[in-house]
Amino acid sequence: MKVLAFAASNSRQSINRQLVNYACGMIDGADIEFLDINDYEMPLYSIDRENESGIPALAHQFYQKIGTVDGLVIGFAEHNGSYTAAYKNLYDWTSRIDMKVYQDRAMLLLAASPGPGGAGTVLAAAKTSAPHFGGRVLADMSVGSVYQHFNVVAGTFTNPELQEQLQRAVVQFAAG
Repeated sequence: MKVLAFAASNSRQSINRQLVNYACGMIDGADIEFLDINDYEMPLYSIDRENESGIPALAHQFYQKIGTVDGLVIGFAEHNGSYTAAYKNLYDWTSRIDMKVYQDRAMLLLAASPGPGGAGTVLAAAKTSAPHFGGRVLADMSVGSVYQHFNVVAGTFTNPELQEQLQRAVVQFAAG
């Protein structure tokens, strides 16, 4: 299985990146490419920019990367109940190439936050919208109060129930 993994966050200290990395370490035998969306920073999307300059090469590169894998592992950070501006912009540009951005790829969607909600609002939005944009969500997981359950220094869960829940999600995704 070939997997593209990334956090939908431009934070260098992203807890969602740490969760994605940890989850990917549980996928036996997978060829995993980790992507940093900071490498895909583009001007803010607008139809005027698209008409004047076309779709940036970085959006095409991101779309092509998705097309080369079997599955996606994405960790969604939540900003004010929604996607981060960095991810939304990348997604908006890429959707202008093909509305089916996810290209019928299997997906494991994750979300974590310091608060008790576990970025559940953005995870619900991502899970609901993914099928409309060519994604096959096979598993998802939200982790609230992440600093109470995940050791960010070691990059491991300290909560055995959450560890087991993540293991089940990874198995569902890998079997997909």
